[in-house]
Amino acid sequence: MLYDIDIVTIVIIGITCLISFKGFKDYDFFDQYKFNILGIQRGESYRFFTSGFLHLDIQHLLFNMLTLYFFAGIVVYSLGTVAFLIIYIVSLLGGNFLSYMFHKDEYHYSAIGASGAVSGIIYSAILLLPEMMIYGIIPGYIFGIGYLIYSIYGIKKKVGNIGHDAHFGGAVAGYLVTLVYNTDLIFTQTITVVALLIPIVVLFVLMRLGKI
Repeated sequence: MLYDIDIVTIVIIGITCLISFKGFKDYDFFDQYKFNILGIQRGESYRFFTSGFLHLDIQHLLFNMLTLYFFAGIVVYSLGTVAFLIIYIVSLLGGNFLSYMFHKDEYHYSAIGASGAVSGIIYSAILLLPEMMIYGIIPGYIFGIGYLIYSIYGIKKKVGNIGHDAHFGGAVAGYLVTLVYNTDLIFTQTITVVALLIPIVVLFVLMRLGKI
């Protein structure tokens, strides 16, 4: 089933592209608004939000915006534009908050990108339409579980120059806010809700035990 792109998604993509292109050309601007531990600890809390509109390069920007484009319609169609916007923003902040928790003692740690927010939208869409097929072959709920498990592995092993913690935090935020908006999913999509909850619980248990 195809979903028409709505005005809110268009606006988010447009603003993100404009700010990202500004950051490509203006390093001072990029440096001022990126996610940076030292900056946040100086009181620049706005970085939790503004970093989600900056990207490293065109490839990074296109990947996030195309992914958003393909999943946003499901969330808008099911929950409405206001809920979609709230899920996007809360996921952005949730992703960066978890990243902060993991890196708060690394004063020079920096990150950028909408990946946390987009992960939240992906997880919201999976909850709302678990039978969707990712890449045409992978059921949505299987993709969701695998993605979270890989994110835990990536956090633990520090795989690549990727913010696995932000991806995970965004996904968790999207998952939780979607359930707040549509609690019936707990009863209508119980298997998916529980299956996606398991790796979330595993991560926080590992954090509690100091294993990650």
